[in-house]
Amino acid sequence: MHIEQLRDFCIAKKGVTEHFPFDEVTLVFKVMNKMFALSSLDKWEKGEESINLKCDPEKAIVLREEFEGINPGWHMNKRLWNTVTINNADVSDDLLRKLINHSYDLVVKGLTKKAQKELENL
Repeated sequence: MHIEQLRDFCIAKKGVTEHFPFDEVTLVFKVMNKMFALSSLDKWEKGEESINLKCDPEKAIVLREEFEGINPGWHMNKRLWNTVTINNADVSDDLLRKLINHSYDLVVKGLTKKAQKELENL
């Protein structure tokens, strides 16, 4: 998956916006102003494509044991975030899309009822 494909997939989700809140190279995707994915554009340029995604803590452990390309979130809460190496032999584009969806869904589930209603009405 290329960075443009990744961006298109994330930004197409309902209520998603993109930001650079930390610096000019860390692309962050938020749903209703809550972060669900982030990726370093510098790393992409160096051929180190990866993305940090929120994950259910129990599922995170299983994924890390099963896939070499899924590790505890770099510079994130290691219990709740995974760093997924993209274009890795054992992490397919299909799995990556599922993990992005899972992250998005977790964040939406954690929104206030008011924010969830606003999202529904977008």
